[in-house]
Amino acid sequence: MKLGISIGYSGPQMKLPVEKVQLAERLGYDSVWTAEAYGSDAVTPLAYLAAVTDRIRLGTGIMQLAARTAANCAMSVATVDAMAGGNRFIAGIGVSGPQIVEGWYGEPWGKPYYRIRDYVQIMRKIFERERPVMHEGTEISLPYSGEGSSGLGKPLRSILHMNNVPIWLGTGTPANTRLTAEIADGWLPLGYVPGKKLDHFMPWLEEGFRRAGGGKSLKDIEIQVGATVRITDDVQGALDAMKPGTALYIGGMGHRTKNFHNDNMVRRGYADAAQRIQELFLAGRKEEAAAAVPDEFLDETALIGPVERIRERYKLWADDPITGITVNATRQEEMELMAELAEVEPVKA
Repeated sequence: MKLGISIGYSGPQMKLPVEKVQLAERLGYDSVWTAEAYGSDAVTPLAYLAAVTDRIRLGTGIMQLAARTAANCAMSVATVDAMAGGNRFIAGIGVSGPQIVEGWYGEPWGKPYYRIRDYVQIMRKIFERERPVMHEGTEISLPYSGEGSSGLGKPLRSILHMNNVPIWLGTGTPANTRLTAEIADGWLPLGYVPGKKLDHFMPWLEEGFRRAGGGKSLKDIEIQVGATVRITDDVQGALDAMKPGTALYIGGMGHRTKNFHNDNMVRRGYADAAQRIQELFLAGRKEEAAAAVPDEFLDETALIGPVERIRERYKLWADDPITGITVNATRQEEMELMAELAEVEPVKA
């Protein structure tokens, strides 16, 4: 089992946990993952981390499509990958939601499914450098020839000779999960519950593999899920500490009619709780919204409790067809325990 360490995005001040990432690398962790919402970006911290690490892979979990054009995304990840020595970057991409896409980036929501497809296809053409890039897509075309165009756009080929950076997608809806299986190198699934062996997702994945052709299957794609890890004798207290952040995403990170995190909670079988949390959060009753988050909703995707409880529950992950776990841990002993459970090899000095 491969391990990643999550560092997310910053709060009000930018604090990059360099020592934690270096510890993860020494313990044998495979990757470090950043994120972005509407504050710190996902790529810049990885450029810094590339300079203070040697081998750990550098992943974005996720870059938002609206934040940068497909060409700029390819340029950014290929630049950091080159500075890091090559073959270290993972370009994790997702769509975010319409509130951020239109409210923060000033981009149209459009048709996300087709935007993802066009975006990935353009990035691959740029990486390959086989010819100057041209693309006639449903949502994105190069050269641009739409409203306001000068008509002077010219197909170009990257000056930098790039590695074929792997592209992973953060998805969870049926259509976009099928698309992930078809076009991506890796998958960051939204709402994945370990122990169910992909049962919920397999019909969508198999259809995507069929569309890809060439015999593509689970063996050709990495699947990495997230897990909050807390060693504690107070399981309830640890779950309660997670609830305000969960309530923010379920209740307020999106519109009442378009919230992927709320939709995910519904798909996982918590429809009543999802509705109640959203109602309370949007009414400004945030503490009540947090209290309405079911314990089991959090516990089934986390590793929380005394060491022996974590060891026992880890078996669900170990027996699952996923290839990696992105660990959200705050203490060294939690990172060390996960390295032991995943049986990763520490890096020799």
